[in-house]
Order: sequence, then C-alpha cells, then structure tokens
Amino acid sequence: MKGRNAKYQDKKANMLIHENSPYLLQHAYNPVDWHPWTEKAFSKAKKEKKPVFLSIGYSTCHWCHVMEKESFENEDVARLMNENFISIKVDREERPDIDSIYMTVCQALTGRGGWPLTIIMTPDKEPFIATTYIPKESRPGLTGMMDFIPLVGKMWNEQRDELVANANEIINALSSQKHENAKDELDIDLLERTYQQLKENFDSNNAGFGNAPKFPTPHYLTFLLRYWKRNKDPQALEMVERTLQAMRKGGIYDHVGHGFHRYSTDQYWLAPHFEKMLYDQALLAIAYTEAYHATKKPEYKKIAEEIFTYAIRDMRADNGGFFSAEDADSEGEEGKFYTWTESELSQILDQNEFRLIKNIFNTKAEGNFFDEGSQRITGTNILHLKLSIEEFAIKYGKDTPSLKEELERIREKLFAVRNKRIHPLKDDKIMTDWNGLMIAALSKASRAFNNDYYREVASETADFIVSTMIKDDGILYHRFREEEVSFKAFLEDYVFLIWGLIELYQTDFDNKYLKTALELNHELVKHFWDIENNGFFHTRDDSEKLIFRNKEVYDGATPSGNSVAALNLLQLGRITSDPKLEEMARKTMNSFSREISGMGIGYTQLMSALDFATGPSTEIVIVGKRDQQDKEDIISCINEHYIPNKVVIFKSVEEENTDLFSDGFSDMEMKDGKTTVHICQNYNCDLPLNDKEKIHVQLEKL
Repeated sequence: MKGRNAKYQDKKANMLIHENSPYLLQHAYNPVDWHPWTEKAFSKAKKEKKPVFLSIGYSTCHWCHVMEKESFENEDVARLMNENFISIKVDREERPDIDSIYMTVCQALTGRGGWPLTIIMTPDKEPFIATTYIPKESRPGLTGMMDFIPLVGKMWNEQRDELVANANEIINALSSQKHENAKDELDIDLLERTYQQLKENFDSNNAGFGNAPKFPTPHYLTFLLRYWKRNKDPQALEMVERTLQAMRKGGIYDHVGHGFHRYSTDQYWLAPHFEKMLYDQALLAIAYTEAYHATKKPEYKKIAEEIFTYAIRDMRADNGGFFSAEDADSEGEEGKFYTWTESELSQILDQNEFRLIKNIFNTKAEGNFFDEGSQRITGTNILHLKLSIEEFAIKYGKDTPSLKEELERIREKLFAVRNKRIHPLKDDKIMTDWNGLMIAALSKASRAFNNDYYREVASETADFIVSTMIKDDGILYHRFREEEVSFKAFLEDYVFLIWGLIELYQTDFDNKYLKTALELNHELVKHFWDIENNGFFHTRDDSEKLIFRNKEVYDGATPSGNSVAALNLLQLGRITSDPKLEEMARKTMNSFSREISGMGIGYTQLMSALDFATGPSTEIVIVGKRDQQDKEDIISCINEHYIPNKVVIFKSVEEENTDLFSDGFSDMEMKDGKTTVHICQNYNCDLPLNDKEKIHVQLEKL
C-alpha cells in the first residue's frame, strides 16, 4: 500500500492513500477523514449538507507539517472536523489551478496569503472563510482549531443562507475583477518607474529588498541587469551584486552541500526556512549566470556551478528529470539536517580546522539558530559568512588560494558526516514547469561558461520531458511520478518549457527544440488565450471548471506565466520573423496595463519583456555548416558577450529550414566559404562578418 511506514502500522488510512502525491500521502493516516479533490467529495458534502474544509499545502512546507502534527494528527481535532466538515486536501504543486484561485480569495479577504492555506467553502466550492495556519489552541489574536471548528459549525447551521450569499458576492467580485478589459499601451517610462521602486525598497544595510522575511526574487535581479545594460546606471548593478553576495554569505545558502534554501526569516539572510525548491535553484542559477556574463567576475560563475552541483547530485532522477523539492524538516525538526553544534564540529575537525570554521562561519557555543516556532535558540549553528573568503584572507593576512583549498577540504569532511544523517524528505514529483526553468538555466550557463556538460544535461532533461509529458494527441501534462503522468498542463508548464527549449535551441541549435517550442506555443495560444480581453488564462479551455477562470501576471516566487509568455512570444517572433507573435506579446502586456502601471516592482519579469519589446534588441544569424570548425569559434565569441535582448539563429546551408524560418533569412549566405554572422538591430542588418575579431568589435557596440 502506497505511503505506508512503521509510524502508521496500527492506523487506518483515509482516502488519500490512493493518491500519488507525496504531500497527500503524508496525510493518508491522519484521523481526519481526508478526501482528495474529486466531485465525489463535493457530492458527499451536498448530500450531508456540510461545508468543505479545504487545506492546501505542499510536501516540504514547514508550517504545513506543524499544523498536521498539532491538529490533523490529533484525535480531538479530527473528531470535530469529521463531525462538521467534508475535509479535502490539495497538493498545490500538483493543482496550482486550485491553489491560485483560493489564494486569490485569501489575499482579497485577509490581505495576505501563504501555506498551509485554509478555506471554508460551500459544497458548490464557493468560499466564505479564508486563512492560513491555524494552531490547535487559541492564543491572543489567533483562534485555534478547537474553538474555530465549533464556531464555523454554529455559523453554518444558523446563518447558512447569509454565508452562501456572501460566498456568491466574493466570487462575483473576484471574477469580474479578473476579467476587466485593460488595453492601455505600456511604455518605456514604466521601466524607469520600476527601477526607482526597486531603489526605494533596497535594503542598503543588508542588501536584498524589503525587510523580514526576505526572499531571493531573482527576477528583480535579472531586470536590474537589463536596466543597467540599457542605462549604464552603476547603482542598478551595485544592487544586483550586493544582493547576490549577501545571499551567498548568508545562512540561506547551504555552505556544506550547496544550493539555496527557500527564504530568510530575518532581514540579514541568516536564518532560512530550510526547504530547497527546484525553481529557486534554477532561477538563482540564472541570476548568478547573468551576473557573471555581465561582469565576468568568477565568483558568480562559481556560485552558479555550485547550485548545479547540488541540483544534479541531489535533485536529478535517473531518467533525466529533476525532482521538485527537499523538506525543511528531518526527524521532526526544522533545519536539523543542516545545522551544527560546536561540539559536533570540534569532534569532526582538528583543532586548527575547528578554529578556522568558528571564525569564518561565525558559530557560537550556545548556537545562533533562533527557531521562530519554539521562539528559542536551539543550541545549533547555521553556517554563514560575515566576510567573503577573499575579505577574510585580507583581514587576517592569509593566502586566498590556500585558504580556499583548506576550506574545501573541511567542507568535504562536513559533507561526508552530514550525508550519514537522516535526510529530509525528497518530494520526487517531476513537474514540467520547474524542469523547464532548469533547462533554461543549464542552457544559459552552458553558453556563458562554455560548458558542454550543462548543455548535455539540459538536452537529456528536455528529451525526457518532451517524450514523456507530451501525449500522442499533442497535449502537455504537468506531473510525473512512479511512471504515472497526470494533470493536463497549466500555463506555467507550457511557457516555462517553451522558455527552456528556446534557450536550449540557442545553445546547440538543434532544430527539434525550436520545432517543439513552436508546436507548444501553438497549443498554448489555441487553448489558453483570452480571445475577448487578451493575455493567457491559467488553465486550458477544456480543463476542470472552477469557480472562475484565473488570469495572473504578478511575478511572485516564480515569474508569472503571462510574463514569461510575453518574452517567449517576442523571441519566437524574432527567430521566425513572425510579426503576429510579437503583436500577441504586446497585447499580452497591455492587457494587464491597469494592474501594472502603478507598481512595476511586482511585475519585474514582465518588465524584462517590455525592455525587450521597446528595444534595442538584436537578431544574430549564423550561416554555415554544422560540422565546420570555425562555427564553434564564432559561437563561442558570440556567447562571450552579455546581450540579454537578443536571439541567435543558426541557418545551415546544408538543410532546409523553411518549416521553421521565414523568407527573412533566405538571402543571408556564407561569405568566402566561412561561417558568417549577420547582426541585425531594430530591423536593420550590418554587413556580414566572418572574422572573429571584427565580430567581437561589432558585438561590443551592442
């Protein structure tokens, strides 16, 4: 029986035992009579005339674990829930459509959101109460489950008509708001306003943006790099570099095993929530790769490489796909796998090594990890830097290369010991959208670092996703686990995978990746496009009908589907010389103009698309033979340059490309039998070049 272990040997399973989500299986032996999201569950609610208790979370969510332990495993709470509700559990990573709808409701009603997300709704799926984590017992300012459940039950029995009417009003208001028609033209001035908002929100003391909790938000940084490229404003680049350096020094970075934790609970980047998400690794790798590309500072390359080391070592399946996440908790404690007592460190390391680690990574005998749940110092340490290794070497008169070598030997010792600990749970779902982000990250790094291995990994991942997640009818799917492919793909699945395939095409110029990207884009437009108001819906036109069809553009932990779709359309339009795709990108951006115009900081990925659309942007067409040696030299020369608003196309003189490329490139030919580059900007092309130095000079001007 799936999901069973010794802990639950004598417990009865609920309906979640038949699911294939690691998160749902975690709750399969709760005494709560959980149901998965099915029409059968809602029919039961109607038959028994009960409201629905909807709980949405994900397998590596710390506070989801806390609420389960406090409430969902408690017999008294479970009894109350079973008496008063039909209870439904949803994995937000499997069903982002459900999560998106009800998170919108929660934010509208309470002004905030988060997970676990708790919704009380009618049997017709219409919500009338929305909140997040609820403790078992009431505390000042927060009603606990033992009081909350009877209170809701009393309201349902005595004020049902009023609750249903309120639920209808909520849905009608949100639905009409989501379908407002806004088509004002976004202009270049919005880029400047967005930059000024980022400057105002920048933490000049600790780097990053805003106060605690502090999130990485990589699309802030990639937008700022484009702004710097456009305006040569040194402050834009300074904000990027200081933030990237502060994150790498902080406890949000895993100094022993590499990779980034989800976010920092404080403003100093010290104490993270320890879960590791695949999307964070991919997006942060992109930010560090682009920073290296822009500055040529090797420290950013090294950090990106360390992220990939972690992801490929710990998050990659044998089939080539990448798993979703690793938990924050192990052995019932958040961060236990990642933190150290000084006693442990002194036993593992010799005296000199221990002294070095204590000084560099700022450990304390009493510990430095303050657990926000228990509100106490745990006695353990989160390794973090206050000075970079280079700064530490200068301050204490040490040789930097020797110090780095010694620290690497110590890191390997600690990693070997830590690897014997009980590991956090790994959520081994393979999801199309997040794998698309990793394909994009690996492809960008392959070009920037001239690293063929990253291209090979990206290709293997893309081949697995395309061959496994696209069915014979051309429909893309969202999730793979234990040989099961499930859930028709959502907007982010399409656009993140298309993004990855566009980047991969521009890395190895295999036409199959561009062809698949165009086919997926065709399906996207056919099934997701809002014909009346433009932009893309979150779900297909033939997907399960929820209380309204959502359409999002806010760039949160990951960029929004509409933001990435806009940039994809611009790039595909330039690659194929199809102005209809560029026009669709413009319509997508403008359809959200009312929402965006006053607060560009919430839409920085879309601002990167606007930056591309307003130009200058560049098309580089390489004409030659695939096996010609000078082709690789010229591609390497192009890849040396940080030109974010460009597309690169390879036209083979030996192949027919008419099914992918328009006649716009038909007159571009090789010159003197050599691989030749045609550089075009703002629809004007320079003279063809086949001399590497001349190409370099021309690219330097862009």
